[in-house]
Amino acid sequence: MTDARADELIAELKLLPHPEGGYYRETYRSRSAVQSLSPPEIRSAVTTIFFLLTQGQFSRLHQVTSDEIWHFYEGSPLELTWGELDGTPCEQRRLGPVAAGQLPVLVVPAHAWQAARSTGAYTLVGCTVAPGFEFQHFRMLTDLPEEAERVKAMYPELTGLI
Repeated sequence: MTDARADELIAELKLLPHPEGGYYRETYRSRSAVQSLSPPEIRSAVTTIFFLLTQGQFSRLHQVTSDEIWHFYEGSPLELTWGELDGTPCEQRRLGPVAAGQLPVLVVPAHAWQAARSTGAYTLVGCTVAPGFEFQHFRMLTDLPEEAERVKAMYPELTGLI
């Protein structure tokens, strides 16, 4: 069961289930194109989505080939984790209203593995990706079983986000 405000946002914003968890809807896809370097191809310059997580949901560890800018809109702060998963420590930050240890905008660099979870009943954010997001350049750790097992052994604290 979700929060009443989260249900209202899902309906009003016409959000759909996202493969990594939560709900989303693309709100903008640039008609301008750019040459992406990784992978080398022509892509939309920028894309933007609404993304909502409710209590108990999480955005499973996934990777995008572009920089992703997260913007806080409303609800509880979001716990955002990202890293290379190569043995170096992961970044863990809170996205929310300006407060000690918390900012309303965070950037996850291209190719970093990332995951997120709401710290309360729900969190509504926006995600801007440049060069623009394409599902063929998105992968989830669950789709790489050997890699997922390596990550579980190296980062046991991330097991619940796989």
